[in-house]
Amino acid sequence: MMANHHILVVEDDPVGRETLAAYLRKEGYKVSDVEDGDSMRKVFSQQTVDLILLDIRLPGVDGLQLLREIRHQSEVGVIMVTGKDDEVDRIVALEMGADDYVTKPFNVRELLARAKNLLRRTLSAREASEDENQKSFAGWTLDIPRRCLFAPDGSDVRLTRGEFELLCCFASRPGRVMTRDNLLDYVSHRDWAPSDRTVDVLVGRLRRKIEADPKAPRHIITVHGIGYVFADSRHIEPGSPEKSAARQGG
Repeated sequence: MMANHHILVVEDDPVGRETLAAYLRKEGYKVSDVEDGDSMRKVFSQQTVDLILLDIRLPGVDGLQLLREIRHQSEVGVIMVTGKDDEVDRIVALEMGADDYVTKPFNVRELLARAKNLLRRTLSAREASEDENQKSFAGWTLDIPRRCLFAPDGSDVRLTRGEFELLCCFASRPGRVMTRDNLLDYVSHRDWAPSDRTVDVLVGRLRRKIEADPKAPRHIITVHGIGYVFADSRHIEPGSPEKSAARQGG
């Protein structure tokens, strides 16, 4: 049951639109049903929509033009509803970014199955994207798009450009030993000429900001003779060199 997911039905035939909307509501979905492009734009701009069922043949602006507008601003799931003989329109719709299509007359159970599958795919992709935008460790949250680091108490910890990039590198690769050369490539973007000491200085600064005891770090661990590892017990196998380094604390 996807009870809180919002489906927008865009269909100019009132009987077909109301029948489909009623069926989807019975299945537990939130449904908005509209008859034309202007009404669709209004709902889409004011509410969060998870899936659009979009008829191609609409009064005024047709469904293909509306699909083009949608794809300029969103990756929301779209299932096009087409006439049985509109093969060219179906191909064009798929080329323009429609996720699926059904032809009239359609079986509502088949449409529901397609809608469920598409919602599952698009929402999983959205969650994965959101997860990529934020990295969390031990109560800390690194917000990558906003370039912010939030402490467990919610306070905003200021990072320099180099500190931010280094922490992004570590947080994206928990449990992986990174050599100084690896880290230099990631941090510098090769637009300046740092030395090994630069990484050590940045590590020292980060430890002072995120470690409870910078002299006995639990997050950024030195792997002697190699480099550093971002310690995360979920990603370090027992008995590995990384685990040994984490136990040593330096």
